[in-house]
Parts: sequence; C-alpha cells; structure tokens
Amino acid sequence: MEWTGLAAASAGRDEAEFARIAEETRDYLIGYSSGGEAERERRHETLNRAVLGYAEDRKRVLAWIQDFCLRQRWPLAGGPHGKYGNLAEAVFAEIVGFNVLELLMNHRDGLEEIQVVGTRIFEVRGGVARPSAHRFKSVGEVERLQQNLVLFNQDKLTVRKRWAEVRLSDGSRVTMTGFGYTAEPTVTIRFHPDGVLTLDALCGEPYETLDRRGAKLLRAAVKAAVNLVIAGSTNSGKTQLLKALVAEMPEDERLVTIEPRFELMLDRAFPSRNIVQYEIDEDDPLHDGRQAFKLALRQSPNRILLAEIRDADANLYVRACTRGHAGSMTTVHAGRLEDVPDAIAEMCMQDGRVVDHARLVRRIAAYVTEIGIEMANVGGKRKVVRIGEYVREGGDVRVRTLYARDEMSGGWTCPEPPSPFMANRLRRALPDWGTAS
Repeated sequence: MEWTGLAAASAGRDEAEFARIAEETRDYLIGYSSGGEAERERRHETLNRAVLGYAEDRKRVLAWIQDFCLRQRWPLAGGPHGKYGNLAEAVFAEIVGFNVLELLMNHRDGLEEIQVVGTRIFEVRGGVARPSAHRFKSVGEVERLQQNLVLFNQDKLTVRKRWAEVRLSDGSRVTMTGFGYTAEPTVTIRFHPDGVLTLDALCGEPYETLDRRGAKLLRAAVKAAVNLVIAGSTNSGKTQLLKALVAEMPEDERLVTIEPRFELMLDRAFPSRNIVQYEIDEDDPLHDGRQAFKLALRQSPNRILLAEIRDADANLYVRACTRGHAGSMTTVHAGRLEDVPDAIAEMCMQDGRVVDHARLVRRIAAYVTEIGIEMANVGGKRKVVRIGEYVREGGDVRVRTLYARDEMSGGWTCPEPPSPFMANRLRRALPDWGTAS
C-alpha cells in the first residue's frame, strides 16, 4: 500500500508538471510577438490550419514546440504515461492536436467515427460503435480539446452557445456540445472515406452490401435517369451508396449537390467531373436552401443531388424533380420505404400552405421517389435490404418490391417485377439489367 501511494503521488507530480509545461507552451504559441503584426497573423493562420489537420502546418507547429522545449531544457521524456514518443509530441497532442485522440487519428484504417461522451471514447467501424481502449483522463481534457478546436476557427463554445462544428482539412466533420446542452461534453468526429466504392465493389467482400442482380438494377435505374431516394438510419450506408451511384452517371452530365455541410466531397472523388457543390446555411437567407435551389436551377444541372431532404428544402426539391431534372437523388431518415412519400409530404406542408395531403403523396411517388432503396446495418455490415418501385393503384400508392434481402438465407430475391412502364425504361437504358451476371 505504501509503494502504491508513493507511485500515485509521483504520477500526480508528473501530471501537474506536464500541465504546467503545456500551459506555458500554449501561452508561447498564442502570445508570440516577434516579427511584427504580419508575422503574428501568419503564425496564427498556421496554428489554425494545424488544429484542422493540415499536415505541413502540423509539422511546422510541432517543430516550434520542439524548439521551445529544448530552449526551456525540460527533462520529461514522453509526457504522461509514456503514450507519446517524446515530450514535444505529448505537448502537441495536448494543446494543438487531439489529445489522446491523436493515437486514433494516426491509425485510421477502417475507422468511420470517433465518439466522445464525457471521458469515454467509442470507435465506430462497420457502422458499430464499440468502447475504445483509450479514454480521456478528465472532463477538463475534453473541454480543452473543444476550446482548441474553436479557438482558431472563428467559432465559440460558451455558456450562451453550447455547441460548435468545425471541419478538418480532409473534410471530416467535428460536432461538439458542452455542459448544459448535453449532460456531459461530447465530441463526434465523422470521417469521410477516401475514394469511391463502385457498385461492383459493394457486391463483394468485405462489404456485401448487395449482389450482382441488385447492382444491375440500380445501374439501369441511374442510366435511365430514374429519380431515386435512399432511406435508412444513421450509419446505414446511404452516403456510401449514393457516391457509388454517382460513379454510374454519364461523365458529360452536370451535377449540382446541395448540403448543409460538405460531406459528399464529390470534387475529391471525381476531380474531373462537372460538379457544382452548395453548402447551405438555413440561418442565413442569403445562403439558405431556397437561394441555393434558385441559383442551381439557373446553372443548367442535369441532375440535382440533395444530400438529405429536410423540412426547409422539401418543397424546393419536389418542384425541381417535377420540372425536368430526371435522375436526381436524395436521402431520408425513414425506417421503411412505405413511410417515405408521406414523410416528404409532411415536410412540404411545414410552411403552412393548404395542400391535399393524399394528392401530394401521389405526386411525390410519381415524380420524386420513383424507386426507393432501403438500407440498414445488419450484423455490422451496411446492406441494401430492399429496392422498391412506387406505383399507383387506384387512389393509393403501393411499393412494388423489386429486390429484397431474405433474413433467413442472408441472400437477395426479386419478389415482384417492375411495372411495364418502368421495365421499358430500364431495358432501354441497360438491355440486360434483369440478368445476374
């Protein structure tokens, strides 16, 4: 017990000493005054870019910290617990980097999200969140990380505004909340995978999102310029599938994307394509969805991709689909394909206009959601569980199930054929769409 107490006391002294060193280094970086105003602005911009993850700027700031540590003649070898290669790396992780999250950020193979709740860390792989082997030592460390991210990025996280969002250099989105808005401070980092997975790649290991018949059906629908909607919950694979469908579009077509936050990153995935990307701000009338749609329709788009249909944009997207922009796509949070037209109709009616709900649902099914794709996370893998055609039968809308996952076998079947009208469209676009090879 006596040895344990001495060890704990020693560890406590090391922690306190490291905290002092980190704070002095922070003051040095922020308060650097040599070289005049222009030099201070350049250093501030370098710090900003380093926090956001720009590699060259991170190297530069790490070099500044190494130089400062050497000049101060600080004796610590590796920071607390020896998790880092040397003191400078530990200090960098504490005041510029992502603290213990640096250890995850540097080994991101298969990592889709990092979720921090209080001091606990969860790693999301294959759409499943599991506890990490790492965790923060205190809530104070999480709050310092939050302040690091907002300090250099013209945002605030205070008692009046208890949330903030920033985007890292690779497009990854960081969402943060503070005490009073959530019970504990949170940080969620959502990464964007490099490159694009094709429909063929999604048919094989390790994804097994669908099989060859499903891929051919979707390929034919894209080539036939069918308006598509992808339904599913968070982390069900909607964005991944949407990008795979974009890869099937003719390269000479002009695409317009509208997103509340840049997540599709189609310019990186398709650098030579004619793509206009809008990032909207619904709190700013000059840059909200209405203005984006107005400008987009004047830019001669062949197809419009709305990252996720929401209340404010539903009417605009429905009008765009009914005015000749065939082959457009969107995603929606919905559990079943049957719920989608009704959910979009309810969004359209949020502005208070008097509309016949049943008639609006039929219009949406006919022009906006011609074919729906239902996705889900099944056993840690993102799956297309159903593809359906919305057809009108009498005064109602029904989903004709063209393709479905069988829960017993784990494979897929084709329960119903498409309507004659849809079958002709698919056959003209891709004559052999009905074969599995």
